[in-house]
Amino acid sequence: MKIYGLNKTTLLDYPGKVAATIFLGGCNFRCPFCQNSSLVLNPSAQPEIPVKEVLSFLKKRKGILDGVCITGGEPTLSPDLPELLQEIRTLGYPIKLDTNGTHPALLKTLTEQNLIQMTAVDIKACPDNYPALCGLVHPELDAVKETVEFLKNGTLDYEFRTTVIRELHSKKDFIEIGQWLTGAKAYYLQAYRDSEEVLQPGFSSYTRKELEHFREILKRTIPLVELRGID
Repeated sequence: MKIYGLNKTTLLDYPGKVAATIFLGGCNFRCPFCQNSSLVLNPSAQPEIPVKEVLSFLKKRKGILDGVCITGGEPTLSPDLPELLQEIRTLGYPIKLDTNGTHPALLKTLTEQNLIQMTAVDIKACPDNYPALCGLVHPELDAVKETVEFLKNGTLDYEFRTTVIRELHSKKDFIEIGQWLTGAKAYYLQAYRDSEEVLQPGFSSYTRKELEHFREILKRTIPLVELRGID
């Protein structure tokens, strides 16, 4: 297991909890708006944090932290992920896993083994627009759809979320996402923010008013739709 980052305290990554966030490397997508390009393109060039050091930190922070978020990159690509989750669970922490949803079998196994208590799945776009948003000609969309159905019909706590890009998303995306995710528990529209770490800098966000319009479209079929990351 190779860990490439540790955010020791966050109120943002695990809803309702004071959490630490662990960053793993590698990804099977190439989303042009990705904020963690170094972890996606060349994780081996990043400094590693020993697993023992991370676990020691978490042990010392028991009673202060409420949970742990595992993110990336795409964490489900790591073959040692279940072992890491088990170590963290042994310390008593609930775990939230961030994923693009392309490994539903693993997600189901982790759920059955009580190794994760929540997941956040990035919904890149409506199905027809997935290639542009994930940077692949043939994305693993059937796998993502399987993940969506598993969560909608299961017991694992979850949220769906989309980072909204003016140059890549349109009203059509949110009409079709609303149909696809009908009845979902929670869905978040995240405002895009440009940075030096973005895989392909130069994109821009919609305004709050425009995002609110997309939100109203989605609320026709999804009970809870909220905005994140916009003033």
